[in-house]
Amino acid sequence: MYKQVLDPVGDSLFASALVAMIPLATLFILLGGLKLRAHIAGLAALAVSMVIAIVVWGMPFGTTVAAATEGAAFGLFPIMWIVWNAIWIYNMTVDTGHFAVLRRSFATISDDQRIQAVIIAFCFGALLEALAGFGTPVAITAVMLIAVGFKPMKAAAVALVANTAPVAFGAIAIPIVTLAGLTDIPKEDLGAMVGRQTPLLALFVPLILVGMVDGARGVRAVWPAALVGGVTFAVGQFVCSNYISVELTDIFASLLSVAAMVGFLRVWQPGDPLLVENEGGGRPAIAGAAAHDAAHEATVRRREGHGKDSPREVFEAYAPYLIIIVIFALAQVGPIKDFLANGAHKFTWPGLGEVTNADGEPPSAVTYNFNWLPAAGTLLLICGLITMAVLRISPGRALRSYVATLNQLKWATLTVAAVLGLAYVMNISAQTLSIGTWIAGAGGVLAFLSPIIGWLGVAVTGSDTSSNSLFGVLQVTAAKEAGLDQTLLAAANSSGGVLGKMISPQNLAIGAAAVGLDGEEGELFRRVFGWSVALLLVMCVLVYLQSTAVLSWMVV
Repeated sequence: MYKQVLDPVGDSLFASALVAMIPLATLFILLGGLKLRAHIAGLAALAVSMVIAIVVWGMPFGTTVAAATEGAAFGLFPIMWIVWNAIWIYNMTVDTGHFAVLRRSFATISDDQRIQAVIIAFCFGALLEALAGFGTPVAITAVMLIAVGFKPMKAAAVALVANTAPVAFGAIAIPIVTLAGLTDIPKEDLGAMVGRQTPLLALFVPLILVGMVDGARGVRAVWPAALVGGVTFAVGQFVCSNYISVELTDIFASLLSVAAMVGFLRVWQPGDPLLVENEGGGRPAIAGAAAHDAAHEATVRRREGHGKDSPREVFEAYAPYLIIIVIFALAQVGPIKDFLANGAHKFTWPGLGEVTNADGEPPSAVTYNFNWLPAAGTLLLICGLITMAVLRISPGRALRSYVATLNQLKWATLTVAAVLGLAYVMNISAQTLSIGTWIAGAGGVLAFLSPIIGWLGVAVTGSDTSSNSLFGVLQVTAAKEAGLDQTLLAAANSSGGVLGKMISPQNLAIGAAAVGLDGEEGELFRRVFGWSVALLLVMCVLVYLQSTAVLSWMVV
């Protein structure tokens, strides 16, 4: 039996929280400061968290190992299961030359890379977040940016920063639905409140992306287009979350945003466009030469050329992403969703059956959900099989591409397994709860600090859903004790959490692996950390003002 305790260090919550921060400090210092590879930093931080769990929190050795293995398993499924299949689909389009066609097609909308960053990473990424989540937008949009000519590091950084505003409503609003179930606050109220917070991020993010691509000069040149994309997304997110449907919020907002941008770009284009900085993309096509197929190689080389593409080739270039949208949309249809749900199985992870929280109940983290059929990764695998048929890829070539993908992602896989192992050890031992509870005791300034709790949860776990599961009830309890609005602080947990997504080692590993930069996670972390903190500060100020008379009218 292991009962979670929040203040094992001298019965002091403050001292316990400081000790609990040591694994996180280890992770980010090794990653961002000493520039170690992410899998090494992750394994080191995992080891530190296990020692602290055993020595300080008193968790039995076997229970600690079980927590670490459950986290690693969750890292492999469903997280890396999504990434493997998403990158496999991309690699197949590279092998056939269809990504070169896609690059030229995007150029017909605008050949300006600053605008392409907004359309691909922000608008299309939001749609992928709406349908799948769990790292899928970062993996797919990063390689799409490479396809239109971005350098790998810039592509990964832009994809990570773009994956912010949509996250709270991602995967058909799973983070908010989960939060509602834990706090007993209606999902409509939570969704409406989040819809009065995250749209502010949507106003800033497109301009930030443009600045990341081309600095202040770029912002001055294309701010009208960036503003159109951001404002329409923000309006769509607010309207849908408050008046239409929480689950459809990101789908509605992303489609509205991309339609507005495409329409606007028909009548306006920047006078001095920023053209491709790395012609042909950052990764060469594997092409038919690898398979000694002369006819295939000739077809690929023609597609990678600069000639006019036929309507069929353009359709085939977009087909994998159209297939993803259709399959994920169909998966939300009542009868199909019910059928897929039959392939989900929950069980208590071996070795964690006797863990209880302070109330004597098992924490939610000890339950492993093996939802093999409705998982986003499984749906992406189905999309990949359909893509094989549409692009006429032989099973042998598709299998070779899958093996190459697994090899490409081997270090990212180890990183994600280590980081999720760290997250689960910290969660189940109550190290993370000690940190969150200490912050929650801040009294009057709790509203300002509330988004930081959610940010911390996502930075550790890589998931807004997991952060809401971890800290949602804590936020509501702290709000009640501080005399603050419970819906406001619960929503702030989710809204603040979205800004931890870009610095989560899990997502850093996914982004780096997607663009072929294994081992460069530290550099990627340094590129996005400042934006994460700056936007978090904006969210903290907003939530604080919403808790006062200044913006209390915004509270549900």
